[in-house]
Amino acid sequence: MKDVDFASLLCSRLCHDLMSPVGALNNGIELLADEQDPEMRAQCLELLGDSARATANKLKFFRLAFGAGGGFGELIDANEAKVALQGIFGAERRIELGWMVAPEKLSKGAMKLLLNLALIAGDALVRGGRLDVGAETTGAGLEIAIRGEGPRVMLDAGLREILTKGVPSGEIEPRAAGAWLASTLAEESGGSIRLSEPAPEVLMIGAVVPRN
Repeated sequence: MKDVDFASLLCSRLCHDLMSPVGALNNGIELLADEQDPEMRAQCLELLGDSARATANKLKFFRLAFGAGGGFGELIDANEAKVALQGIFGAERRIELGWMVAPEKLSKGAMKLLLNLALIAGDALVRGGRLDVGAETTGAGLEIAIRGEGPRVMLDAGLREILTKGVPSGEIEPRAAGAWLASTLAEESGGSIRLSEPAPEVLMIGAVVPRN
């Protein structure tokens, strides 16, 4: 895939994910301007606050998962990734986050790989559930383990193909931008990504980033 094609896919993905909370902000402001009832105005302000937080949380996550990490050094505090994931998989998503990342700091590439794999697993929990994110440094390098469990787990076949083979059999859709980035990051580091066999309630994703 050409860089410009990936940039287009990524922009489409970001716009799609931000459209809902930003649209809610716009609608809330319009309602607030016309509403005179104090109780209704209070509800409007509450909805505006929720939408603003959702927008800020998504932007924080996108900055770490997709951005260049401007303002950060080569190594980034792993807690930044935890906070970013908590922001997008909060109570409203009905996903409980388990955090078992041993290293205190991660390289930019490793953090992007971890966040994108966690995003894919979290999105697969269509009815909520639990998302466990783990990582540890071993003799082989950094080993990442993601486990999603819930009443219904759905991982698109196209995403599975990109993650395991690195190339899709058909056209890549914007929602696959994260899978493509994760696959590319793993390949460029000399690492690999592994997925569990399709199952209705559990999804496991593993990745290894070799030592330099």
